[in-house]
Amino acid sequence: MYRVPPALALAGMLALAAAGCTAAPGAAPAHHRPPPVSYYLSLGDSLARGVQPDASGTSVETRYGYADQLSAALRRRDPGLRLVKLGCPGETTGTMINGGICRYAAGSQLAAALAFLRAHPGKVSLVTIDIGANDPDNCITRPSFATLASCVGKSIPHTVSHLTTIFTRLRQADPHGRIIAMNYYLPVLAEWRDGLTGRAVARLSEVAVAGYNVVLTRVYKAFGVRVADVFGAFHTSDFSQQVTVPRFGTLPRNVAAVCQWTWECASPPRGPNEHANQAGYQVIAGAFLRADPPAQRPRK
Repeated sequence: MYRVPPALALAGMLALAAAGCTAAPGAAPAHHRPPPVSYYLSLGDSLARGVQPDASGTSVETRYGYADQLSAALRRRDPGLRLVKLGCPGETTGTMINGGICRYAAGSQLAAALAFLRAHPGKVSLVTIDIGANDPDNCITRPSFATLASCVGKSIPHTVSHLTTIFTRLRQADPHGRIIAMNYYLPVLAEWRDGLTGRAVARLSEVAVAGYNVVLTRVYKAFGVRVADVFGAFHTSDFSQQVTVPRFGTLPRNVAAVCQWTWECASPPRGPNEHANQAGYQVIAGAFLRADPPAQRPRK
């Protein structure tokens, strides 16, 4: 009887083993399959687009906003995550509902967001939103003695009404979706450097915006929306601790944060500009991450 040489016998066994482990036709090996696709939907105003001033002082969109940095961090756990930016520079709560600033096929940013959620059921793993800073009277970005009364009596209630509409419709489209909304830092703290009047504006504005953020938090929580505490991350209430900042000297911690993390204290033509710089957007992204601990995120 012919005897199969040992080397050929071994080769045959390896071939059979390989054949047994081969995936079915058309199926890629598990370690070669692309990760499942999911979406991170970024809604809001210029902050959601990562806007910063360029060398000429023109505010332009960048790839270093909080949404960009947040999505990069989340992709370490969810490599199939895709960022979809629908934010619109200059957007208010009213124009987000009704349109009028940026063009959307659906007519408004909110309508575009609802259309996207309905077109991708179960695929949108995260929605973030920042909206309200551009509402009338500039209650967040440029409050003043003249506008603070109007902010409390008229603008803030108007904003809350619009936010209620926005979150009602988002929840109708995705009742159990993961949504995180941010509260606000206070660019006008930079006026602390302008003497007694500037310090009075800074202190009064901090009280008003702290109250505004409390109202925002109530709206967010009523809809099961998590809160990214950007107000806290920027140390907005801390006038007591002193910090020495290169080029700006010794300042209260909250003023120092605004000078370090926004363009508000920058020299012309880039400043003053209320938008966060790259480091500031990283701080904002960190606030979103802290609002959404890894243990509570859906697994892929």
